[in-house]
Formats: sequence, structure tokens, C-alpha cells
Amino acid sequence: MVIEREGMNVVIVGHVDHGKSTLVGRLLADTGSLPDGKLEAVQQQCKQNAKPFEYAFLLDALKDEQAQGITIDTARSFFKSSKRDYIIIDAPGHIEFLKNMISGAARAEAALLLIDAHEGIKENSKRHGYMMRFLGIKNIAVLVNKMDLVGYDQKVFEKIKTDYSQFLAEIDLVPKSFIPIAAFHGDNMISGSKNMPWHKGGTVLDVLDSFKKEAPLDQLPFRMPVQDIYKFTEDGDERRIVAGRVECGSIKVGDDIVFLPSGKKNRIKSVEYFNGPARREAFAQESIGFTYDTEIYIRPGEILCKSSEKLPHVTNKFRANIFWMGKQPLIKDKTYKLKILTQQVPVIVSDIVQVLDASDLASSREPHVDRYEVGEIIFETLKPIAFDVVVDSAPTGRFVLVDNYEIAGGGIILAPIFDTDSNLKTHIQKRDYNWERSQITPQLRAHKYQHKSALIVIAGKIDTGKQRIAKALEEALFNLGKNVYFLGVSNRLVLATQDSKDKVLSKYDALIHLGELAHLMTDAGLILITSITDIDHYELAMIKKLNNPNRTLVVCVGEDSRFNPESVDLMLVENEESDAAVNKIVDLLLNAVVLVSEYEI
Repeated sequence: MVIEREGMNVVIVGHVDHGKSTLVGRLLADTGSLPDGKLEAVQQQCKQNAKPFEYAFLLDALKDEQAQGITIDTARSFFKSSKRDYIIIDAPGHIEFLKNMISGAARAEAALLLIDAHEGIKENSKRHGYMMRFLGIKNIAVLVNKMDLVGYDQKVFEKIKTDYSQFLAEIDLVPKSFIPIAAFHGDNMISGSKNMPWHKGGTVLDVLDSFKKEAPLDQLPFRMPVQDIYKFTEDGDERRIVAGRVECGSIKVGDDIVFLPSGKKNRIKSVEYFNGPARREAFAQESIGFTYDTEIYIRPGEILCKSSEKLPHVTNKFRANIFWMGKQPLIKDKTYKLKILTQQVPVIVSDIVQVLDASDLASSREPHVDRYEVGEIIFETLKPIAFDVVVDSAPTGRFVLVDNYEIAGGGIILAPIFDTDSNLKTHIQKRDYNWERSQITPQLRAHKYQHKSALIVIAGKIDTGKQRIAKALEEALFNLGKNVYFLGVSNRLVLATQDSKDKVLSKYDALIHLGELAHLMTDAGLILITSITDIDHYELAMIKKLNNPNRTLVVCVGEDSRFNPESVDLMLVENEESDAAVNKIVDLLLNAVVLVSEYEI
């Protein structure tokens, strides 16, 4: 019987040139974790090139790193102690590569934070300390490196320990230990240093082995973000498989499940995975697929959970801490793209509670968060999302913000916010308050045009005949003498969507523009018809709110379970014949008293 050894992910962080790569190279060499002959080969290569040997050369495999002499991405290395197996993540130290460091450290269970004894504490040293607190890493040791450059002076070490401990205390971070080392010479790496007999706190390897592992991810409530849905049609295979990576927890055949934020419920029918025998269970960190008892429509981005366990929060507002790395500052009321697991939604900076400079902890109440600053922010998403508070479940409590196609910030969710106020509601209130109207009332317009105004949204999946029906309806109403106009959402010229934005934000902008345009045209007394593909209940509700107080009628072509039944005014079969569809919509307009006689106005 093979006993599986314990493993641990450890990230190495610190200011540029403080010796991270040297530290990792020395750990690999001293624990015998390098491939046979690797150390000798690098030493021989240095000799041939008349170049002094550095342990960092063992890791400098990327050409960009060799050219610039700095680590620009996370490099993963492996070594073993007598207690456990380690994956060491050597993270970038240069300030320009903080986002790479954060992505590398996101899955770390422990951290070694390096400070150069000769150079002392740098601003980036403080930022890195804040990031460890920010990411929730509790197993931390501070290594004061290059002690040989200060003559192994205990006073230098104690001064750095005192100053840095004071800073860490202010951000509520307590390291397990401080260790004076000279990584290049191996002092206090895996054995005690004869040059520093005054240090009694153990070696780097001792401290690593003393770190306690968190509870296994399998013991947390089940969370699997839906990556995609696959359907196979060959040989009569009718399975619809929901696929994704299990972030935490475990699940088995027969378990009752719920998809969030939609709230759709089902039961696990089978566990599926590529090219392997049948299984009945799935566990954390596995990429897996499931089938379920009842066919329901699920979209990527949902989170699959077990009904019997504590469920994530579902709301569109939350409080979070964010570390900003964007070239442009994060500003209030601007819309960004939020990515939390597989969920991608537009998010608005609703309020900036406070701003903190991570290097000196200076606090301010500025309306923006500059690069390398930390902010406590109230965020509001376009539609409800599912998430956990980070202290309950880190995998579903972390997120990133995207600005202009680049990851510009990383955040942790502190608490959900449940209230009825929204950015959209505030926008509509301001718009209506400032709206100047003439003496021509909606009733006068209706009397003149012999119809009331309305927005008619013809929605459904792609290739269901929506646009054909919409254009036929426009022609029929026009021939009846009505003031009617058809506008397809794909009309980018009218909607003025920005090509510089990504798909998620472009769609959001298009819907906002549509809602505002609809409000303008219906306020002018027109009947506006639009056809929309790939819209859900929340996006439809946003258009309705923007068009208020004017009337919005929804026609759904084909079955589409993304809509709540009460939000649809008329259902048409997929690719229904134009004349029949138009007649049904005209009947709807008559029943809704949009098409009226002068005596009904």
C-alpha cells in the first residue's frame, strides 16, 4: 500500500534582486531535487563563459528573464523534505509585475518573504506583505537574506525584524518567524549557520515543515463553476454534460444540486470524465462532468452546489478589498468587467469607501484608486452573481477586474450587501428629474397618431425567425398608418457600441443605449420594435426599467428558459410563419390597448 505524501504550495515573494531565485535554486540543490547532472552542467557552462556561477541560473529558463535579469513570470519548482513535498512558486518582485505575482500566489498555502539585509525594507517589500494579507495566506516566514553582505551582523537583522514587524502588525499580519540567511552560501537554509550562532529560530526547511496545512478542500461546501455544456448526438447519445473544475467539496451520484445564481434545482445522475471508467463521486481540484435527472437550460458561469450544504450568497452588490494595478485609476461610477471563476459580468464601482497606499498605509477618501493602492469598494453587478465571503471559501471569494482587455485589479469579497438601491435606479431618477417636457402630452400624441407608444422586444435564441417577424410587424403597422420603427440591436451605428471594449462590456453598453433610445422614441409617441438574441431575464428587466414609465411588451420566439414566465407577454413557436406571428402580436397590442381608436384614448 502506497501512502500518499502531504504536499504544500509555497510562494516566494520579495523586492527585485533580493535573492528569490537564488533561494529557490539553493533549496533545490541542497535537498537533492535537481535532475542528475543539472547543477554540474550549469556550473560548467558558467566556467566556459567566464561567468560567475549563480544558483538563480538554475531557474532562469525564460529568454526574457535571461535578457533582463529579472523574473517576469511565476516559475514552479519541486523539492521534498522528510515531512512533505513542496511546490515552490518563485514570483516576480519587480513592481511592474505585481499582477503576475498575485496570480502566482493565489493558490499558495504558505509564503516566504525575502528582504535584502544590505538594502533593507523597500516599498515593494511592504506591498508584498500587504498582498499576503490580502490573499489570506497565514503561513508566512520573513527571510532576511544576504546577511554575508552585512558581516552577519545581528543588529542589522534585529532592526529589520523590528521595523517590518511593526508594519505587519498594522495590517494584522503575524509571521511565524524571522530567519537571517545567506542563500548563496547556504546559511540557515537546511542546516544551522556557523556564521550566525546567535540565531536560535531554526532553518528555512525547519520553518517550512512547521507550517500547518489548511483543512482539505474536499471538506468545504461543494462548488463547481460551470465551464461549458456539451451535448453528444452520435450513436443516439443524448447526454447533456455540464463540465467544469471542482474548486472545493465533493459530490456523488444521487445528490440534490442547485445552480446559482439561477436557482435551478436538479439531481446528479452520473459523473463523467474523459476517457475513463465510470465513477460515482468527484472531488476538489478535479476537472469533471455531470449529467442530471431533468433536462434544464444552464449557462456557463453558473456555480453548481449541493442543496444540503451552506450555499453561496446571491446578490448584485458586495463590499470588497481590491488591489489596483491598472494603468488608469479605478474611478467611481465606471463600469468594468468582473471575473469570478467562470462568471463574467459588467460591474460598476458604486462607492469608494477608503483608499490605502499599501507601501505606507496612508488612508484617504479619494474618489479613485491609483496604481498600487488598495481600496475598500462597494461593487454593483449588472445581474446577481453567486459568491462566498473569502474567509468562508477563498476559491469563490476572490475575483479580478478587467479594464481595456487587461487584468487591472484583484479583489477579495468581504461581505454581501442586500438593499434596493442601485446605480441604474439612481441614473433613471437623475435622468427623469432633468427631463424637460413640452405641453404636448402622451395623450395628445396618442390622439394624433391613433395609437399609444410602446417598445416591443422580440427575443429568443439565434435562428428562430425573430428579425424576420420583427420586420414583418413593422411593415404591417406602417401600412396601418402607425408611427413605427424597427431597430435591431446589431445596428452598431445607431447603438454606438465601442469596438475597443470586450464582448461583455460591449453588450452591456448596447443594452443601455437601447434602453435609453427606447425611452426617447416611446416618449415621442412611437412604437419601437427590436429583435435581440442571447438576452436573459435580468438584461430584459434592465431595458424595461430604462424605458419606464413607457410600455414594454415582450414576445419570445421559441422556448427559452432564461426568461421568467411572468416577464413574457406572448410566446411564438420557433420560426413561426410571418403572417400568423404578426396577427398574434397585433392582437397583443389591441389587448394591451396600444392600438386604439380615438374613443379609447
